[in-house]
Amino acid sequence: MVKRVRDKIDALGVEYIYYQYISITGRVMGKAAPSRHWETQARKGVQTWMGGVTNVTPDFKGNLIGFDSNAMECIALPDPDTFCQLPWDKRVARVFCTLYYSLEDYTSPGMYYEHDTRGNLKRFDAQFRKDHNGLHLRVGLEPEMLWLKPKAGEVRPYEGITEAFAYHIGQFESARDIWMQVSDYARAMGLDMIQGDCEDAPGQIELNYQFDDALQTCDRMTTYRQICAEVARQHGLIACFMAKPFMGYAANGCHHNCSIWTGGSREMQQLVPGELPGMEELFEYSKGGVNEFENKEGGWIPTEIGRHVLGGSLKHIDALTCLGASTVNSYRRFNDYGLWAPIGANWGLQNRSCTIRISSPDRFEFRAVDSMVNPHLFCGALLKAMDDGLKNQIDPGPPESRNVTTVWQSGEPVKLIPLNLHDALEALKKDDVIRSALPGRLYDVFDEYKRDEWTRFLREVTNWDVERYLHCVP
Repeated sequence: MVKRVRDKIDALGVEYIYYQYISITGRVMGKAAPSRHWETQARKGVQTWMGGVTNVTPDFKGNLIGFDSNAMECIALPDPDTFCQLPWDKRVARVFCTLYYSLEDYTSPGMYYEHDTRGNLKRFDAQFRKDHNGLHLRVGLEPEMLWLKPKAGEVRPYEGITEAFAYHIGQFESARDIWMQVSDYARAMGLDMIQGDCEDAPGQIELNYQFDDALQTCDRMTTYRQICAEVARQHGLIACFMAKPFMGYAANGCHHNCSIWTGGSREMQQLVPGELPGMEELFEYSKGGVNEFENKEGGWIPTEIGRHVLGGSLKHIDALTCLGASTVNSYRRFNDYGLWAPIGANWGLQNRSCTIRISSPDRFEFRAVDSMVNPHLFCGALLKAMDDGLKNQIDPGPPESRNVTTVWQSGEPVKLIPLNLHDALEALKKDDVIRSALPGRLYDVFDEYKRDEWTRFLREVTNWDVERYLHCVP
């Protein structure tokens, strides 16, 4: 594989390579190096500071979160099969890396680096397959995001490039130059684009790509974000994945459509020659196999295996929400009632008020996830919940048919997911199964990072404070 990448470097004229990994919040981190050093770096990796996984972020007191400045280096070892040329600058390519402790580390020389959420997902997926006779998770994502025009001198310094008219082809057409460019770049980088539309907020567009095994899907989500950021730079726009930039409009959700499979194989499909001049990238996706979630006798109630993975997901729904909706802003989405976001800690058949929705007989949709999610971290946790469900044969009980928001507002008892980041962090703290998806010190580092975010929120005076309280008395 290393030689195949070298052949590709030479054939495509790639001069530099981004060696990139994923931070705990889903940011792309890493280094760039000349491609002439590929063989050495493929063998030895690239050194990078341990604290890169926390975005090199200080807390509100000014101390670096999770790691001090004297923390050692770790090794970013490239996964050659993820090598891909950047279509907007063909001199540059990128490759995803897995992180390891350096051989000189005092405690864990050469071992996997537990703060690497992408590396963790690879290991959790392999273990899940081993423990459950080849069962594996396949995921399809719905990454909603906003295309915004900056506005100078405004309290809200942005506006959408479209009106808030969901599914209107006229609005989608008005943004054609943007989404077509995103789609072209995405296809060139191996994303099999399948559909797109305008959604319910100003400038909100959703483009979908083919579902696949969890790791491949999560890597493609990262690639999709990078593509959108590049297109935004070229057009002087903001590619906004923030969960809730506008109150009173739908938020940027990122529903995870989950199914559980046996068998199948990873296959390659060549792009149509000449469709994207100069590019020879391949789609890679899972084909064949049996969807063990879908009841082959018909109906929307899943199989026994499907009910158990559903039961595990439901049991751990609060802690999963903490990882799927991981910011202060995420909970604006749930509290703006009646705008498609869930609040019910339950499951239902085509019931959008439930956090877990059977959206089709062959899959379930986890809805308490927004577009700021670290998909590698969330899918790793989802595997832990499903593992618990299968091993302990957890039954999810009957589906919820009521509108949870209406029931809750009427005063009737109904279980809700956490509705603010603090409560979500407390739920994660109490859930040993989901915490096992954050091994070693990763949970402590994540908790420190997010509690600092909550503290910063409480220490901030916002426009809302001023408007509500500036003239509050007498």
